Parts: sequence; structure tokens; C-alpha cells
Amino acid sequence: MNKPRTQRPKPPPSGRTNLASCIVATIFLIFVVIVILIVYFTVFKPKDPKISVSAVQLPSFSIQNSTVNFTFAQYVGVRNPNRAAFSHFDSSLQLLYSGNQVGFMFIPAGKIEAGQTQFMAATFAVQSFPVNDPNRAVGLVQNPLGPTFGDGYSGLSGAGGPTMEIESRLQMAGRIRVMHFFTHHVEAKSGCRVVISVNDGSVLGFNC
Repeated sequence: MNKPRTQRPKPPPSGRTNLASCIVATIFLIFVVIVILIVYFTVFKPKDPKISVSAVQLPSFSIQNSTVNFTFAQYVGVRNPNRAAFSHFDSSLQLLYSGNQVGFMFIPAGKIEAGQTQFMAATFAVQSFPVNDPNRAVGLVQNPLGPTFGDGYSGLSGAGGPTMEIESRLQMAGRIRVMHFFTHHVEAKSGCRVVISVNDGSVLGFNC
């Protein structure tokens, strides 16, 4: 009977082969990371949303004994320029007169889809607060260049009476999730100066 041949064990792979495989794998991973970073910073780089104010109104307005009381309404469009949805959850609208806060409103949380513009309306009642003596503003020389933006009253061309100025500050904060992995904090702000006729509460102009 023939004796079975004994097979010699194969020699283990050389260290050079393992080293070459590791180098190739490392180069491939570095290449993938570079491609991801390039795509992230060129296509998916997070951008802050843009706020555009379309209108400001005072649906109700009254003044008595140098104290005003009114309802404030502001209409805005918020555009999300990112390729991911913008989730906002920490947003507010603040109203100031002569540097002091006279009104405040929280904006409910929401979501704006990628590349979309969402239109919003914020309306709230402002508690009564004292203003500068309107009788002082009646004798002011009217400004031929239009509204003079400053605290308190200012002359306004064609206004036919005293005016007051308020300031609105809209702030929207939230986050976007890029490529389902990266979460980035974004924020949008808008500030407007609004000139109001004290006689009837009409909005004569605003600058944002």
C-alpha cells in the first residue's frame, strides 16, 4: 500500500504583504474622508436662514394721557438656504421703545424644509406704556428728507402730526442635520425701526 503523502504547511504571508495591505487601506480611507469633507464644505455647508420683513401693522391703537396701547403685527418670510431641513425651537420677537422692552412673544417651534421659504405672522397685544409728551412733537419742524430714526418722537415729512418710533427684534435659532450625521446650530436675526403716527396709529414706514 502506498503511504499517504504528508503536505507541508504553507508558509505564513510575509510581513511585507500585510504592510502593503494596511497602506492601501489607509490611503483609501483618507481619500474617502477627503471626498466627504469636500462635499460637506462645498454642497452641504450650513448657512444661516434669511429673514425678510414684508409688513408691519398696528391693528389697534389708542393714546390717552401720554400713554399708548396697541396691538403689534409683523409679517415675515424665512428662507432656508440649506440642503437640509431647519428645525427652529428657540425663537422670539421683542419690541422696544426708547431702549426699553415693551412687548415680547415666543414663536412656536417648527420646521422649514430645505430650500423653502416659510411665511409667518406674529401678532400680540402690547401693554400700555408711557411715551414722550406728544404736544412737544406737534411744533417740530417737518423733516423734508423723510423719517428721522431715533428714540421717542421725530418729525416726519407729510405726517401732519407727531410720530413715535419703536424697534422690533426677531430672533430664530435652531439646528440642521447634514447628511444625517452632522448637526449644526444656525441662527437668524432681524431688527426693524418702525415709525408710527401718534394721531391714528398708522405705520408711516419701517427700516430693517
